[in-house]
Amino acid sequence: MTDISAVSRGTGRNPVAPGAGRTVASAVPQSLIARLVRGVTATGAAEPATTLAPLTGEPLAELPQSTPDDVATAFELARRAQPAWAALPVKRRAAVLLRFHDLLLKRQDEVLDLIQAETGKSRLHAFEEVLGAALAARHYGRAAAGYLKDRRRGGAIPVLTHTLEGRRPKGVIGQISPWNYPLELSVSDALPAFAAGNAVVNKPDTQTALTALWARELLVEAGLPADLWQIVIGDGPVVGPAVVEHADYVSFTGSTRTGRDVAQRAAARLVGASLELGGKNVLLVLADADLDKAAEGAVRACFSSAGQLCISIERLFVHRSVADAFLAKFAARTGALRLGGGLAYGAEMGSLVSDRQLETVTRHVEEAVKAGATVLAGGQARPEIGPLFYEPTILDGVTPEMAVCTEETFGPVVSIYRFDTEEEAVTAANSTPYGLNSSVWTKDLRRGRAVAARLHTGTVNVNEAYAAAYGSVASPMGGMGDSGLGRRHGAEGILRFTEAQTIATQRVLPIAPSFGLDDEKFAALFTKSLRALKALGFK
Repeated sequence: MTDISAVSRGTGRNPVAPGAGRTVASAVPQSLIARLVRGVTATGAAEPATTLAPLTGEPLAELPQSTPDDVATAFELARRAQPAWAALPVKRRAAVLLRFHDLLLKRQDEVLDLIQAETGKSRLHAFEEVLGAALAARHYGRAAAGYLKDRRRGGAIPVLTHTLEGRRPKGVIGQISPWNYPLELSVSDALPAFAAGNAVVNKPDTQTALTALWARELLVEAGLPADLWQIVIGDGPVVGPAVVEHADYVSFTGSTRTGRDVAQRAAARLVGASLELGGKNVLLVLADADLDKAAEGAVRACFSSAGQLCISIERLFVHRSVADAFLAKFAARTGALRLGGGLAYGAEMGSLVSDRQLETVTRHVEEAVKAGATVLAGGQARPEIGPLFYEPTILDGVTPEMAVCTEETFGPVVSIYRFDTEEEAVTAANSTPYGLNSSVWTKDLRRGRAVAARLHTGTVNVNEAYAAAYGSVASPMGGMGDSGLGRRHGAEGILRFTEAQTIATQRVLPIAPSFGLDDEKFAALFTKSLRALKALGFK
């Protein structure tokens, strides 16, 4: 364990960013809420739910709740609208995404207020959602036609068999999206589904439903038929299964436990599913890393959105030869992070989203300290800022029996581990059933890529926290192991919402005995043909 004197762990607290002056109530007025909730498919048969603003703990919105019958209605409406949408040329569908891109950037302040009000995150971290959604809109707006075009494939008999692979929409996609990135994780999956010719029935988390409703309203303004994107709200165990029950394909982002249930329900209906689930993500600081850059990157990796990010880092492995020097820099930067809940840029970390998240973070830290771990930075709640604030926390001396070692904390807590060899680091990094994201820091980029290729995670960032891989939207993003199935982004991110169809046209000769050939001569002729095709290099 590092000598605590070698680490800049003051007894002080993280500083507080100046307030912005605007209140949540003024930024998200009741008139806006009333307008947005008109986009919910709900008859009013269920009792409405009241959400709270994490930054203040005060009531934020009263939201209608959908019943299973409402979910069935939503799928009916979406299914009626989908064929006409699918019949449009891909470029006309994609043009809606490009208009949405422009509207989103123009009116981003509106949704930044909503995201902060519903999640409690800082404005800079809310902007990451705008950035991610805009990247996805631009990419699929430009690339969808290429991904979806008919492709010539090798035929059974060269020249005589003409074969095309086409892509057809699944129909109506059932999408279940979480609270932590309510814009990015609803829009960025829905956009390729729409571009592919599908309709979507989305169940956002109730806590952050206003952000999804705002995105739907903006996409309709950009030209999407209103019935094509249905939004239902309600308790996950009630409304979630109803969404899966009616969907032609399921897109789910959430916990591994719930993801398993979604996968089983989808499999029982013989419909596909893509699942982005939990993670216990790792960052490796190699012996030759630039320690200043690594420390700065580790702060982003561990504490963006108060650690409530599926791809944020919770385990940090550092080479023993540089551990003390790195931890001094990392702890100093962590202790200097400005906390705050203002609806403006300036705070470097915001709030947790709920009492449940705060309870998990507090339990993990307190249990670890009681069992012998050392707090190098943070380690305490900050109720004087807001009811759900907790300081960014670094724990040293974490051992396998501690919950924080193996369970996903999903908060601003990272555990430190040392290694002597890269082999040891890779083995330790891979010693988890999860496999979502990882980060490697080194001055030798070739070495970094070699280490990255050995890590069992769907994305790896070399000399960056998570944004380089996630923001590369032409490449797939998703998890291995208990971190999920399927991928968002890139070709896989849109083709998952389609059915592959092969159309083969045979010309001149049938693939059967003909022109007087009996069965034996037909077999002999094709045997010679197969040998010749192999010799000529045909695939």
